Amino acid sequence: MNGIILGGRYELLEKIGEGGMSEVYKAKCNKLNRFVAVKILKKQFADNEEIAQKFKREATAIANLSDTNIVNILDVGTQEDIDYIVMEYVSGKTLKELINYSGKLSYTTAIKIALQIAKALDCAHRNNIIHRDIKPQNILVTEAGEVKVTDFGIAKSTDSQTITNTTSIIGSAHYLSPEQAKGTYIDFRSDIYSFGIVLYEMVTGRLPFEGDSPVTVALKHLQEEPVPPKNINSAIPDSLNKLILKAIKKEPIKRYQNAKEIIQDLQKIQENPDIIIGDNINNNDNTIIMAPINTIKSSNISKAEDDYYDDEDFDDEYDEDFDDDYEDKPKKKNNKKTLKKILISIGVILIILILGSVGFFLAGGTGNSKEIEVPNIVGSKFDDAKKQFEALGLKLEIKTTEKSDKPENTILETDPKAGMKVKKGTVINVIVSAGEEQIDMPDVRNYEKTTIEQTLKSKGLNNYIITEEYNDTIEVGYFIRQNPAAGTKISKNTEINIVISKGPETKFIDVANVIDKTLADAKEALKGFEVKVIEEVTHDESKDGIVLSQDNQGKKLQEGATVTITVGKYEVPLVDIRNEVGLAENQTLIVAKSRAEGAGFKVEVNGPNQDDAIVTGFTEKVEKGGTITINTKKVESENPQNNNGNSAGNNSGHNGSENNNGNNN
Repeated sequence: MNGIILGGRYELLEKIGEGGMSEVYKAKCNKLNRFVAVKILKKQFADNEEIAQKFKREATAIANLSDTNIVNILDVGTQEDIDYIVMEYVSGKTLKELINYSGKLSYTTAIKIALQIAKALDCAHRNNIIHRDIKPQNILVTEAGEVKVTDFGIAKSTDSQTITNTTSIIGSAHYLSPEQAKGTYIDFRSDIYSFGIVLYEMVTGRLPFEGDSPVTVALKHLQEEPVPPKNINSAIPDSLNKLILKAIKKEPIKRYQNAKEIIQDLQKIQENPDIIIGDNINNNDNTIIMAPINTIKSSNISKAEDDYYDDEDFDDEYDEDFDDDYEDKPKKKNNKKTLKKILISIGVILIILILGSVGFFLAGGTGNSKEIEVPNIVGSKFDDAKKQFEALGLKLEIKTTEKSDKPENTILETDPKAGMKVKKGTVINVIVSAGEEQIDMPDVRNYEKTTIEQTLKSKGLNNYIITEEYNDTIEVGYFIRQNPAAGTKISKNTEINIVISKGPETKFIDVANVIDKTLADAKEALKGFEVKVIEEVTHDESKDGIVLSQDNQGKKLQEGATVTITVGKYEVPLVDIRNEVGLAENQTLIVAKSRAEGAGFKVEVNGPNQDDAIVTGFTEKVEKGGTITINTKKVESENPQNNNGNSAGNNSGHNGSENNNGNNN
């Protein structure tokens, strides 16, 4: 399709991507002179009127979204059998490419990216749009680190047909929520599940569920629990590990309920990785006496939403049913009976609790035989954990220390492990961090990209990002700057940022109109271009040194391109003496002079200046009123013999005269 112009303005330049439903082209908007991305619905879907209409309708709805982290929709249209959407063109890489390139991202980088994705989802969800296909391939990261989420809402158009499209489902199945895999009701929390899978992949470099086919992967989403990401990458803080696991809970009600909750927790972790995050605690966790849950009618609960209630929803449902059950009945009497039953129940329960407690103490329930569950103290400081264990009647001792990415004296492992039951007084051995191994940040100045990467990897430094920027003086691919600076003490997990050169930035400049300007003014107006000057003779003295014409007027050209201008060079007009004055060869001098002087010219004779001298040539073009030079020769006699005779006689006489003179001498 390269070269096709859509909508009279979008010229397709090259194919840059392809998905299950569509192909994406880089294009140029000839009206605004900028690059755009054009998504074109594939032929097999374009023939389906329902899908084609949804494609355009949903894209129009997405165009109303306004968020810096969402790829803007600029236009929607149809040309013949081509349905297309025009989007902003984002220069950068997909998040999938970054993960594949780096293996995994540092958790600090992952949080920065995740926050921007979550903000994009929050904007969409507030506008009642479910993405349905959140995956790293649909997330773009610019060279400046800005995140752009694309393909909002388009996945909705495929409905159940996506399941048969192996091009998209193999890539997407890894990120499908369980409810999507089952084909049941979905809401915004389905996007949150997919978001959690993406975050899992960012910090571990792998997916939680793999399989030989999309169906196998989908079944794992439904049936298997993921390996905690911290088990794969110990550098992940407990707080982020817990956030990810909560986001990918199989039951939607156990996940984050909206993107704003995720944003809040991510910001907390970004400020303090050791913060403890968790579910909010409410009064429902307290021990109370209440009616059995089965007294609440279930017939009014929507099947699609039966696991999605908050306290307010539940209370309203209960109150309504209570009123229905007791409407038009003698409530006062019933209330007294109910109160009496409740008081009796409370009394019985209290008696049981008191007797049970007495029996427990009499049986020696607080003795040394009681088993204690080992708390999870991995990630805690040793001194803090020791106090906690002493309060439980346990002892904590350091078995050994290990270099790690955790701060010094952080507990890495316990023996016995958390969750095991031990007797009071048991010694729990722990391995604690000796702190991160520190190395000097290498100096990669004057290196090109390949050498930079080899140098970093040879030091075990894999958490690096190389970005590019324009530079007029440094060769393409070579080092510009680094952070941390060379010689700085860093750990192997320290995030390293390297900037290399993209070479000089290609600038395009408008070609000014310089016609009728002087040469000096024209060159000033065309500063930034190479100006080529061509002179053209003019007999109009007012055009001397003035630009008569130029090329590329009004166009945009690359800086340094050549612009050719034509400049007038004045010359005095010349009169054609032969045609306008009537001079010709073989005329007598008297005739030629008469004609020349009669026309206002001066005459200069080169040769015999007798009236009967013969004209042999003359200046053919002379400015008006100028001097005509006429070449002449002596007139020849009409009788050659007489002339010869006379010549001979004259010569003889002359010779005789010479002889006489000689004799006289």
